[in-house]
Amino acid sequence: MSLGPLLLALALAGPPDVMPNDPHDHVAIEDREQRGGDASNPDGSGDGSPGQAAPATEYRYEPTCTPGAGTDATCSAAYTCPPEQIRFNVWRREPGGEWQLSGTICRGGQPGGAGSVAPVITPGDVLREVRRLPLPKASLSIQPADRTLVNLDTVFSTVPPAFDRTVTILGQRVHVTGTASRYTWHFGDGATTATTGPGRPYPALDVTHRYAKADRTHRPRVDVTFTISYAVSGGPTQTLGQTITTDGVPVALTTHEAVPVLID
Repeated sequence: MSLGPLLLALALAGPPDVMPNDPHDHVAIEDREQRGGDASNPDGSGDGSPGQAAPATEYRYEPTCTPGAGTDATCSAAYTCPPEQIRFNVWRREPGGEWQLSGTICRGGQPGGAGSVAPVITPGDVLREVRRLPLPKASLSIQPADRTLVNLDTVFSTVPPAFDRTVTILGQRVHVTGTASRYTWHFGDGATTATTGPGRPYPALDVTHRYAKADRTHRPRVDVTFTISYAVSGGPTQTLGQTITTDGVPVALTTHEAVPVLID
């Protein structure tokens, strides 16, 4: 049945029962505090409000071993770098946090000095930073809005979210972009479906669902899976092998049953 008659046939049949949140409702990216700056705020200052970058992650380098100061295993590892390079410990500190050792790298000379070799940024480094970004949530559009009839098609759609940011990783500028590649629709009654597109408003019927029980309030939402691409210091664009999913914003939707009315 088309949506037109549905929009005209909605009728209240008593107070709805509020359904609990989906027990699987979660936030896939729990740490949403931004790290690093962006093109308009390269030093990473700000309070983390929308459009303003949060304080940047700090990095510090120190030689793994001072030559002649010891011969233990730690110092032995310091001499495994290529010729003319020195192994450094990489210390990392989040805003307001403590310094923590995050790994080691081989660099030529003192970090930042003449002959310095920029550390290699791995996909894992990028993935950790992306998880700290405030990735966008998808807003759900429902037709008819707010309430619908059982056993008839309800139409769902959303606007494809995307993000485009620049962060600092190991002292280098990394341009990160995210493109929506999958949409998972949670209809609030336990049913779900996945699509590669965001759906379209009525009269298109790309994503629809039929509710079976009347006088219920559901909280449908759409989760978005992002494919992440990045470029280091203006270099070639690369794509992460791992995607990131964010939960959508739930919307209240009540179901009703049409009541027949005799007309003389």
